[in-house]
Parts: sequence; C-alpha cells; structure tokens
Amino acid sequence: MASSGDGYGSSVLGYPRIGPHRELKRALEGYWHGSVSREELLTVGRDLQESAISELAATGITQVPGNTFSFYDHVLDNALLFGAVPTRYKPFQDSMDPLDFYFTMARGGPDYPPLELVKYFGTNYHYRQPELDATTEFSLHAEALLDELDRARARGIELRPVVLGPVSLLLLSKVAPCETDPEFTTLSLLDTLLPQYEALFTELARRNATCVQLDEPSFTSDRTSEELAAFEKTYQRLSTSGLRPRMLVTGPYGDFGEALTILAASKVEAIGLDLASHRVKPDDLAAIPGIKRKRLYAGVISGRNVWRADRFVTLTYLNELAKVCPDLVVSTGCTLLHVPYDVLVEYEIDGNVADRLAFAKQKTTEVVSLAKALTDGPSEKWRKRPTSVHFKQKHAVRQRVYAVTDEMRQREPYEVRKVAQQEKLKLPVVPATTLGSFPHSDQIKQARYELGQGRLEWDEYRTRVQAEIEATIRLQEDIGLDVLVHGEHERNDMIQYFAELLEGFSFTHNGWVQVYGSRCVRPPILYGDVSRPAPMSVEWSTYAQSLTDRPVKGIVTGPVTMLARSFVRQDQPLYETADQVALAIRDEVVDLEKAGIGIIQVDEPAIRELLPLREKGRAEYLRWSVAAFRLATSGVRPETQIHTHIGYSGLQIVVDAIEELDADVTAIVATRSIEWVLEALQGDVSEGAGLTRGVGPGVYESRSARIPDIDELDELLTKASDAVDIDRLWANPDGGLKTRHHWQLDPSLRNLVAAARRLRRRSRS
Repeated sequence: MASSGDGYGSSVLGYPRIGPHRELKRALEGYWHGSVSREELLTVGRDLQESAISELAATGITQVPGNTFSFYDHVLDNALLFGAVPTRYKPFQDSMDPLDFYFTMARGGPDYPPLELVKYFGTNYHYRQPELDATTEFSLHAEALLDELDRARARGIELRPVVLGPVSLLLLSKVAPCETDPEFTTLSLLDTLLPQYEALFTELARRNATCVQLDEPSFTSDRTSEELAAFEKTYQRLSTSGLRPRMLVTGPYGDFGEALTILAASKVEAIGLDLASHRVKPDDLAAIPGIKRKRLYAGVISGRNVWRADRFVTLTYLNELAKVCPDLVVSTGCTLLHVPYDVLVEYEIDGNVADRLAFAKQKTTEVVSLAKALTDGPSEKWRKRPTSVHFKQKHAVRQRVYAVTDEMRQREPYEVRKVAQQEKLKLPVVPATTLGSFPHSDQIKQARYELGQGRLEWDEYRTRVQAEIEATIRLQEDIGLDVLVHGEHERNDMIQYFAELLEGFSFTHNGWVQVYGSRCVRPPILYGDVSRPAPMSVEWSTYAQSLTDRPVKGIVTGPVTMLARSFVRQDQPLYETADQVALAIRDEVVDLEKAGIGIIQVDEPAIRELLPLREKGRAEYLRWSVAAFRLATSGVRPETQIHTHIGYSGLQIVVDAIEELDADVTAIVATRSIEWVLEALQGDVSEGAGLTRGVGPGVYESRSARIPDIDELDELLTKASDAVDIDRLWANPDGGLKTRHHWQLDPSLRNLVAAARRLRRRSRS
C-alpha cells in the first residue's frame, strides 16, 4: 500500500471478467456442449485473467485487485477456497474432475438440482448460494489465488487479492437441507472458519503480499445485534492475528452503517466505503472515533451505473474527505463487474449520450485522474468546465405524467374481476402455463442477427418468426398446457427488446454484463423522456392467438423491471421515470386487449430487487413502484386477466406490496427454494395475511437442467394447495424457458401438466 507521502492512491475494487467480446461465455458453453476441451477453457480463463491485470496496471492505478476472475461465480469460488463443499455433493467429489465438479454444483445434473441462484445486493448479478450444515469442515485451498499472485509478480505487478469476508460468506450461505438442528445457523461456523482466513493471511504474507481486500457487502444491509457482534469479533481477531498483510475491509453496495464504527475501532488498516451509493458527510465521518488513523478507500466512482462522474463536484468532495482522512485512496464504490468494458467501441450511440458515459475502462481512468488532481491540483484542462449536456424534454410526455390521477391506478374489485374472467376464459382448476419464453432455434437467432445487419428483409423475417411461433403453439397444445404463450422468438432479451421500441433509450453493441455463469445481457441506457411510438408486441401475440382456441398470454415487461435492468438517467427522481415508462406500457396493454388478448402478463421480477437494502426508504420505494405497476395495468376491462411474475420475500412489507399490485395472478420466482415459498405462503394464511389473488408458485427451477418427475411436482402442488385456495392456484415454472433445451423442457412441462391434472381430479372427488 503506497504511503500518503507518495500522493493519493487510486484503485478499483474489481473488474469485469466475461471478456470484452464474451470470450468466457463462448468457451464455457463450448465446454459444456463438448466442442471446447478442458485445456482450451483453462487457457481462455488464464488469458482473460492476465489481460485484465495488465490492462489495469497500464492505466496507472496504484493498486491492482487480484482474484477477481471466476469461471462461474465468485461467491461459490470463495466457498470452495475454504473447502465448503455442500454435503449433498460430497459423494461426487472424488470421482469427478475438479472443474466438472465445480460446474455440477453451479448447474446441477439430471438427478440433483444446482445450488440456489440468488440475486446479489440489488444488482443484476446472481450468485450460487453455498450450503452449510453442522458437519461442514473448512480447509484452505488457495493454490489458484497464490499462483495468480506469483505470475503477476513475475511480470512486475503487485496484486491485492480480493476475498469475500468471512461474515458475509456465512451470511450469504444457507442452512443445508440435510441439517436437522433447528438452532443451527450459518454463523454457528464462524469460529471454525476464521482459522482458515488466518492461514490464508500467513500464506500471503510469506509471499510478501502487501494488502488483502475483504469484501463485507452483507453489512450494507440492516443486521441484527448478533450479526454485528460476530462482525466485531471477527475483525478484532483477524486484525490482531499473527503474520498477515495489511487488511482492507470494504462495504460495497450501500451504507456501511454500524460496521464502519466497528472497523474504525479495530486494528484493521484500511476501510472501503461505497460513497457513490451512500455519500457520507465529511463531518459525520470525522465524528467516528479512530477513523483518522485509517486509510480510506473513497468509493466515489459508481460501479453500478454508466454515467460519468461530475469531476468538479467529486474533486471538491474528495478534498473535504482528505481533511478528515489524509491517508486516502480514490476508488470505485464496488467492483466494476456490473458495467460493460469500454464505451469507445460503441459506434452508434448518439454523441450527446456517449459523451456522458463511462464503462469499466473509463471509470478506471476517472479514478486515476481524480487521484492525480487531488495530489497535484486540477490541470488547466480541468479548469475549463465542460458545457452540461441537456436532453430535450418531451412536453407531451411530461404533461401526460402530470395529468395522471389516482383513478388511473385503480381497477374493479378482484372478486368482480374473478367472476368476469372465469366466465370469459373458462379455465380449469389449477391451470398449467409457462411464463413466456421458449428455446430459440439457431435459425431464429441468425434471422435476428441478419435483420439487425440489414441483410434480411422485414417480410422474410416476419415469416420466419411466425413459423417459430406456430411450432411453439403446436408443441404447447400437444403437451396439454391450458394457457399458451407465443415463445418470444422475436426477443433476444426482454428488456432490450422493449427498450429498442421505446423512445428515450439508447443501446450498445458490445455492452455485455454478466448476470450469472455464461448468461450475459446488454442493459439499455435510459437517458431521456420515454414514450411508445407504436405497438411493440401486439402483432406477435395476435398471430399466436389466431392459431389456437386456447388463450394465449400477451407478455410485456413491467415499468420497474425496465428501470432495474437498464442504466437509468439520474437527473430526475426515479418515480417520475417509472411513471413515464408505465404510461408507455399501459398503451401496449390496452392495445393487446383491443386486439383480443384476454390474458396479459406484465412481468415485474425486479420489483423486489430494487428494494433498498436498509429499512429506511423501503416504504416509499414500494409506494411508487406499486403505483407505477398499477398505472401500467389498470387501463383494461374487468374480464381481462392481468398476470405478473415476481420474486417472493419473507419481508411482510414486500408481501403486502405484492398484494397491493392487484394483479389477478402472481407467478412467483423461488428466490431461495420453492419449499421456503410454500412454507411462507402457509404461514401468511395462518396469520390471516398474504396473497388473496391467483398464485403460481413456480414448482421447478427454470434455470436448471434437471427434469422434475411427476410425483415431485404433484407433492409441491399439493402442498401449495394447502396454502392457496385451489381455485386460485396455478401450475408453472419459476421463470422463462429460453435457456433450456427441448430435451429438458418437453418432459418437464409434460410432468407439470400431469401433476396439475392429478390435483384437479382429486379436487373433484
């Protein structure tokens, strides 16, 4: 760690790892499908790892993070770094290649599900949740980390290894299903885990590592007194352990809260704060005992959005911080994993928009530039402040938002709608359906690409999409689903698809961001006022409906999810932007109804994801996010059935908010496990609360390769019927099926239909 006498330092807390051109994605999927060898995959991984290190070192940052690469997920990597193999996977460990064993835990197999896929602190990233039980034994396996350290040093680059902090590692894990002790919690293992961290520190110190970074993102959320006591115990112990490097403990993704005070009182040398997400006043920081003796990693550059920082405002803030913490390093608030690589390769973004953008490369440059300006003073170039860029406001959009009334967010009472919908749709008990997407053939992917390149005429493209839609409809009829979907063959990504058809969004060609494993998306950039020039999905839905007598759902993305999975403008309140998007979606929903679509699904899987990590602000967020959804969906008649797709939660405030959405049917993402959701639903009913409208608790994980059998699905649906009146129960997967193969999808859906019919028959007897 450079001394403050050398000037102010600069660093980032992590870097993208999928590759500038998704090299890792292609290598992973090739390996999984057998066209790429293990050696070829490892070579791609090493090349990406080393190129990222070299690139960061070349920018001039004073500290380069290491151990940020992963073949699938860094949380799973950290669990395995300390030997935390889930009990249910141990029988396979000795007989499998270590890399294949790793992917088995991440992706599952025909007879066993993968580790849970869980959202990561309000970002678009998902991690595979480690499983721990009372028999878990930790052991250090740091060979890969140490090898990277040695290879970088051989090239003259010193790395700061990044490791998930011990308390967050335990809190991000779940109690394994095999655990029988009701008193056991993952924190029960803290005393057996800490010696392995001390062993890692010893290994790093023996290799002359100067600093190790420990990320503790769990403490930017509200924590119990027991969890805070565990945090204090951990860093009192680790900071006074024997041979070790200096320690940097970071709090990415928000307000570090009580953890900051605890660390300031410990012997930890450095603390990293996400000042981009939660800007701490210098006077408040100065009031914390011991903080002036710490090195402060001032995370003033956001790792979660793509907007350039206001360098004058940021430099002024840094100068004030430096008076409180003179040993200061300019940094990012979190890893840059959540933003694309380089804005300079984007050749079609309007210049006024592009000038305001900063991707990972540009953010690293911002960090270096700010540190230099803080050390030497701003250069002449800095003194000439650039003209602010203002996008033209759309008077009609703003007038329409201002004219919104409470009545526009209301529908007829649910009981009235329920009768009208059943009379129109005549659905059976426990209708079986899916949530929208079906596998996309190579031919339709190629057609989308050729259309985008201008090498395919629209009429020919329409013909190809219609052929895919017809095949999907016929397949669903054969399987026996009660409510069909058109398969979304015209959509590469649901957010990107609708954003491209709305005004106010911009797009990238190479702005890929990792969601999990090999799954990547290109989030749109919402920069201006939003409106819908023309219908977006009506043509495809009505064509699908013309092919069958069974109801076909129209599928639209909800306003909050459009915001959550885009990079959103910051010059106006988020609720105002949400209402602009909601009005555009409302127009689409009304047009679908006019075209004869009787069921319309407005997906809001991200409404839970934007929930503030701390209780403060949650009620206000849920107020405007629920209001935006209702604005989008309340323009239709009572007989039109509105569905939504959402993540469940144990927080009562979120359950209340889901109820307030007033959707006729809510399909639930099993964010932890379907058993947990069913238990929560049952608990809600017993307490006289919970969901009172239609519910589809996703009874198998759509992202898993595993095929659930009929008995398993029957058992889950039966359990669901104990928590949800059977006349309100739906049978569905917990997500879209685009990433599945037909050999997985077909039998899974046939088993789902068979299980629903079993329950249906029993309900009549």
